[in-house]
Amino acid sequence: MSPFPFLVLLIITLFSSFGDSLKVPFRVNDLLPVLPPGISWPVLNNLHSAVDLLPSFVGSVTPYNGSIEWKGACFFDNQAKLEFTDGDRNGSGFGGAILYLKTEEAHSWTCMDLYVFATPYRVTWDYYFSAREHTLKLDSWEEPAELEYVKQHGISVFLMPAGMLGTLLSLVDVLPLFSNTAWGQKSNLEFLKKHMGATFERRIQPWRATIDPADVHSGDFLAVSKIRGRWGGFETLEKWVTGAFAGHTAVCLKDDMGNLWVGESGHENEKVTSVMSMWTRMQPAYAANMWNEALNKRLGTEDLDLHDILLETEKRGITFDELLAIPEQDDWEYSDGKSTTCVAFILSMYKEAGIFGPISSSIQVTEFTIRDAYMLRIFEDNQTRLPRWCQNENDRLPFCQILGEYRMEFPGYNTLDPYANMNEHCPSLPPTYDRPSQC
Repeated sequence: MSPFPFLVLLIITLFSSFGDSLKVPFRVNDLLPVLPPGISWPVLNNLHSAVDLLPSFVGSVTPYNGSIEWKGACFFDNQAKLEFTDGDRNGSGFGGAILYLKTEEAHSWTCMDLYVFATPYRVTWDYYFSAREHTLKLDSWEEPAELEYVKQHGISVFLMPAGMLGTLLSLVDVLPLFSNTAWGQKSNLEFLKKHMGATFERRIQPWRATIDPADVHSGDFLAVSKIRGRWGGFETLEKWVTGAFAGHTAVCLKDDMGNLWVGESGHENEKVTSVMSMWTRMQPAYAANMWNEALNKRLGTEDLDLHDILLETEKRGITFDELLAIPEQDDWEYSDGKSTTCVAFILSMYKEAGIFGPISSSIQVTEFTIRDAYMLRIFEDNQTRLPRWCQNENDRLPFCQILGEYRMEFPGYNTLDPYANMNEHCPSLPPTYDRPSQC
């Protein structure tokens, strides 16, 4: 009888008995990158995805709250504390700080943790692969406002849950989306299939419908999906974030002479805290228009900069997250006009036309995504009334597809009756995009 089965059994028994007290020298995930690409890459691609690019908030550390503790992706026992320093690199007199981060209890000898450290005035990062106390030195504060912010709220610590390797692999998953090539198009298709469950069934020719303008009416909704090139990549990520199966919308309009036009708006108004301060310093003229005005609207104030906005939220006893969650109001006017997304532009027309009926005053269309729009139960639901030119027997769609090699799909299309305060508190987290009732 061969001695090898007994040896294997002995090893398994040893690890079963002492597994809690032994640290394995490596995990399979840690060694995959050094294996031949034909073996490692298919496995790695299944282990990591674009979701791994999203950082996980660990906590905020100030000089006055002692230390914070958490479990990392590599090191299971971590602590951080912050100390102010007197000197600074530019003689501003603001001083600086040192962040002490202690890492212990690594799950293997080959792993590492990747962190992002942020205030509204800066974003920096570092990685750790040894169990010891590490230091992150901030030579000086950008301005007195940053020092005051850190005194009150601390430095936010974010963990990249997939570690260095997983984060890099996630970037590999995302970067090809922006290539204006057949490879880029395939990458977009595969990304949406993998992360959103899209099917992309290939249509039978013809892929282009011959439209009779007489069948098109003012207000007809156009949904557009681009799956190639730079904007195709941006649209793919927007679809993934919002759960929408289209990346842009437009509306058909007819003038008094019966001429057919297409109207659209592409002005986006997005707000991300950590990016705010960086963009403020690079493009100060744009910064006020992008978020300071929007935050002032939510506070009912005027001309406050980011620092004063943070002070005002503190006075009122609300968090910055709560401030961002205040619904946008359709009647808010900014310095460059009303700030509307492509879909809000269309829904505002519907609102003025009375499509939302008696609840119109309780509908803020600026809170709607493209997904929210096509789920509204306001579209034609009798397929026999659709124009003859859009009755493609092979597609069997409840709407007209004008163009495209692949069948367009809109889960939940034409299913939700409008209600007051619709979509003002709805989450949109991938991959399920669960939508609570009446949110």
